Amino acid sequence: MAGFRIFDLNPEQELAVRTTEGPLLILAGAGSGKTRVITMRTAFMLSQGIAPESILAVTFTNKAATEMRERLAGLVPEEQAKKVTMSTFHALCVRILRQDIEALGYKKNFSIYDEGDQMGLIKKIITRISARDEKLDPHVAKNAISKAKNNGWREPQDDKTLIGAVFARYNAELKTLNAVDFDDLLLLTVKLLNEHPTVQERWFRRFRYIMVDEFQDTNRLQLDLVSLLAKPHPASPEFAGARPNVAVVGDDDQSIYGWRGAEVSNILEFEAHFPGPTVVKLEQNYRSTNIILGTANSLIKNNPRRRPKKLWSAKDGGEKVKIIAMPDDRQEAEFITEEINARKTAEGLKWEDFAVLFRMNAQSRQVEENFRRLRVPYRIIGGKSFFDRREVKDVLAYAACLLNVDDDVALLRIINTPARGISDATVEKATEFSIRAKTSVFKALRDEHFLMTLRTATRNAIEKFAAFLDEFETKLHEPLSNQPAVLRALIEESGYLPDLQRTCKTPEEWMDREKSVRDIIGSFEAYEGRSDKGLQGFIDEMMLRQDQEEDEDEGGGVTLITLHASKGLEFPHVYLMGVEEGVLPHDRSKLEGTVDEERRLLYVGITRAQKTLALTWCRQRAKYGSIVPCISSSFLKELDPELIEHRDVGEILNAPVTEEKAAAKFGAIFDLLGKI
Repeated sequence: MAGFRIFDLNPEQELAVRTTEGPLLILAGAGSGKTRVITMRTAFMLSQGIAPESILAVTFTNKAATEMRERLAGLVPEEQAKKVTMSTFHALCVRILRQDIEALGYKKNFSIYDEGDQMGLIKKIITRISARDEKLDPHVAKNAISKAKNNGWREPQDDKTLIGAVFARYNAELKTLNAVDFDDLLLLTVKLLNEHPTVQERWFRRFRYIMVDEFQDTNRLQLDLVSLLAKPHPASPEFAGARPNVAVVGDDDQSIYGWRGAEVSNILEFEAHFPGPTVVKLEQNYRSTNIILGTANSLIKNNPRRRPKKLWSAKDGGEKVKIIAMPDDRQEAEFITEEINARKTAEGLKWEDFAVLFRMNAQSRQVEENFRRLRVPYRIIGGKSFFDRREVKDVLAYAACLLNVDDDVALLRIINTPARGISDATVEKATEFSIRAKTSVFKALRDEHFLMTLRTATRNAIEKFAAFLDEFETKLHEPLSNQPAVLRALIEESGYLPDLQRTCKTPEEWMDREKSVRDIIGSFEAYEGRSDKGLQGFIDEMMLRQDQEEDEDEGGGVTLITLHASKGLEFPHVYLMGVEEGVLPHDRSKLEGTVDEERRLLYVGITRAQKTLALTWCRQRAKYGSIVPCISSSFLKELDPELIEHRDVGEILNAPVTEEKAAAKFGAIFDLLGKI
């Protein structure tokens, strides 16, 4: 426990760490060391004799949970750190449901549907039940169903509207298939704990100390889940009058996910849910200069509904924040890329020291083009997910069928991958039969009445396929079976790899896709080395990873990133582009009454910068193929004028080079030459 030194904390951090009993609200401003406080608080609880098994820390991403786990392992003995539960909301729900979902009428080996699986099922239902003159966009239906579930709404009991009928049929078919979607993980866990007091009390006894990170991003269901886990059941005399030991960490000023259901009221009204909490404000910032923080403070104070706080830093000095007017978006992209290129050389910086932030992904295109022209290395955070690759989805579908052969989405993905003599028409007939019989497609394929309708060759192909799956399912569940080896053998004997190779257009594509297959099986082997939950646990982990925030692309270079994705990150030198009315704040926010959230989004962008910050706006911008005039964002008028410097790009480009800058530039060049 050499790293556990409580006297390294500032007074407010220390108070948060030492407050272990009762409700605790930690208002952690940007860059105030909240992850350090959470891990230090956990270490302190362990030092006070609190059992590690009784501590639960909940985060929103696997990355955050992993970082906390690694930091805790540096503070306390490894065997203690391993016993503390640190997980995402969805992973916690899977853990609870795998143990107790049978109380809701599901089997424990339920499948988890990702977005692609959901869309496939919704499209089939719409095709099946809509009249000729009825239209419903599957994406609209999926979003509406997701919103309804996150608000805790039940599906309608009548079929008066097409979307209501789709919602009802979607839920019914999921249950028939023993499957749940990501929204169900929260919804069903809350339902389980609400309706089954014995289950709720068991989990309440299990986790006596709960911490929740990024509490400003929670929705109503997540708040309900925390309350059910933290509060004793009213009928439990043993814990009568016990105060919930729940600590939440967050910052209402950084609540930027209202569009996906997050409710800032959860943190603003924390006292209503957990009366009489200790409230600690972490306002000392360890990231940015006071000029940058003062700029951020002057902006966010204009939000009427917030918990007052004022960030400050022990760091003195620093450059003023620059607000630079551009003639158009082409010049904006050129200026940003060329200045980064010049500053990197003149100041002896690394490419990784720079970041370009923007409101919408489309804004990055011209910057990318200029980076390529100047051969500036860059990375875009949030590229195509590894889990979107077809070969990864195929391997996971094979694995899912070994555990739950009634998982229609997984079965239909692999039944003809590779081709097995079972035609698409046969698969369609089996699907229709399964709907009428209210059973799974696999059970339909084994049904004698259905098989009698098929040709002998097709029956033989189906029986061969079913026997193949049965054989490997048996191998998987043999005592002491090497499950990764079973999955590898299944993929090899299925003929999948030669079929995959035939579909590749180049040897390079084949090598890349084959590597993905090896990587996913290798990941299962690594998982087996650290967990005893087998293939089911591995698939759960893979499915949950797909639901996380966008991960960083590999490699170095200048970071290109949206404002939403930038939360939690920091960069020495930040360029925040497109700060215009209609872009930030977005036009839509004025109609929807969410301008406060747009202001918080700009606040998040400003507080990413450590040393320098430049905000750019354009007098005209290309939109939808035409040039439209622009004005600077109304937010810029709210910034403290003493901390900012207004410039026009023409002034900057035409300004003479000072002797100091020239000397610095030549000095950096000579330094580089000396290293060659």
